[in-house]
Amino acid sequence: MERLARAGQRLRGLDGRWPWLLDAAVVAGAFLVFCVPELVRGQDDEGPREHHVVFTHLPLPATLAFQAALLLPLLWRRRRPGTAFAAVGAVFLVQWSLGAALRADAALLLALYALALHGRLRTLAWACAASAAGAVVVALRLSSAVSVWDVLFFLAAAVTAAVAVGIAVRVRRAQLAGLRERAARLEVERDQRSRLAAATERTRVAREMHDIIGHNLSVIITLADGGAYAARSAPERGREALALIGDSGRQALGELRRMLGVLREHGDGPGLAPQPGIADLAGLCGRIRSAGPEVVHRTEGDLESLDRGVQLMVYRIVQEALTNTLKHAGPAARARVSVSLAGSRLLVRVDDDGGPGGGPDGHGDGDGDGDGQGVTGMRERAALYGGAVTAGPAPGGGWSVVAELDVTPVAELDLAPLLPSAQPAAPVPSVPSVPPVLDPAGGPA
Repeated sequence: MERLARAGQRLRGLDGRWPWLLDAAVVAGAFLVFCVPELVRGQDDEGPREHHVVFTHLPLPATLAFQAALLLPLLWRRRRPGTAFAAVGAVFLVQWSLGAALRADAALLLALYALALHGRLRTLAWACAASAAGAVVVALRLSSAVSVWDVLFFLAAAVTAAVAVGIAVRVRRAQLAGLRERAARLEVERDQRSRLAAATERTRVAREMHDIIGHNLSVIITLADGGAYAARSAPERGREALALIGDSGRQALGELRRMLGVLREHGDGPGLAPQPGIADLAGLCGRIRSAGPEVVHRTEGDLESLDRGVQLMVYRIVQEALTNTLKHAGPAARARVSVSLAGSRLLVRVDDDGGPGGGPDGHGDGDGDGDGQGVTGMRERAALYGGAVTAGPAPGGGWSVVAELDVTPVAELDLAPLLPSAQPAAPVPSVPSVPPVLDPAGGPA
């Protein structure tokens, strides 16, 4: 079967490159099978006298002409099946009207098969009617030796077989074409799903990288600038800034390792710490506070009962908002962080005063990097839980970021996979305001 399948594929490939070659091969095969025996024996055979049927004896040139007229139209049987059948049928009727019988008349069945395979069904109906008329002519010519009904039955069976085989092959080819089209469409859809999944994963990773690297680099840069300025007048403050830079770098490295651990397909190594949650907001505010801004952190409600995905979302929103405060309002700004849960309503609010000289437009576009990823990332995270984020100038000056969510259906959401949850941490106490480590002038805060 495999050999036949390979041979069929090679034959289809050959026919696709040189279609006339197969048409000529069919005509040559029909000539060898039907015409050559007739030319060799036809000069000494005057017809089947035992059936008392006398056929007109055609001279050799006329025989060759009729044979050529019957077979040559088959060269166009695939491109012009209706025209080819009409030409063969006309020659067939002329030949039998002269009382001549030729083996090449089988070309009429070949043309009818090609019409059923390649032609239009409306044309096929007219062709069947014409074949019935030709069968009547043949039956009347043979009526002296054979019953008319026997001849009509035989010819009707032959015509039906040719049409049935042609339609069967046509239906089979249509089915195969449909299967190939469906397979190609499924392959395209599979590739599209793969690309969409890859794009979604790249977006998720890019958002996490933006949150982790953008925040920690902002803290490190601010600490480095302040430490370099303070090193001339207070070397101990410079050493303190370097220590804080190291802590921030290690924090960023740990978060990157945790994020990359989520992306691993097989986690064979030791267990990794969970993604940050609401319990880690105190540490986040402390790192921002060490870079200069004064941060007040307040929480209300049973926040530890929230899903780990919701806690990560809250942490990232606060992280991005404080990073924007550090970048745009400067190290002398004051920020207030409030996270409250009342029933199923979760409210996250981060406000700052815009820093010295800050006004309503102190944050520019309100984004951390100017390319729309900061606020857009916060909105995308909140949208996963049916929430919304608004960011803009505060009425009294500075900048305000407010995220409001309904956490009732959190357990039913299908979110991106996160690391396993750790044991619940103790409730986060309110963190009082403490003075910043460094001030813009480089002296004690």
